[in-house]
Amino acid sequence: MQIQVNTDNFIHGDARVVEVAELAVNADLDHLRDRLTRVEVHLKDQNADKHGPDHIRCTMEARPRGMDPLSAHHDGADISAALKGAAKKLRNRLSSEFGKADKHH
Repeated sequence: MQIQVNTDNFIHGDARVVEVAELAVNADLDHLRDRLTRVEVHLKDQNADKHGPDHIRCTMEARPRGMDPLSAHHDGADISAALKGAAKKLRNRLSSEFGKADKHH
């Protein structure tokens, strides 16, 4: 499972951000590792330079083998909160989709 991290111009996509993103993805999706080819993480600061509640948006897109991509997003007060929320939502969506697919096979 490849993890790709993308950031906008207002979030510095350094090694620490990538590490935190990989930890969040692995925490919620590692048990699905064999069923996913790639997870893309997109981080965006929705307020640019201004501060506000839940201004970091994380969108995660998973590429399950043999299925259409699935995505989920979460807005958080910081990068970690946005990552954790998006990973949890994506895990739930994937579990639901895999459950449906497994019943049909």
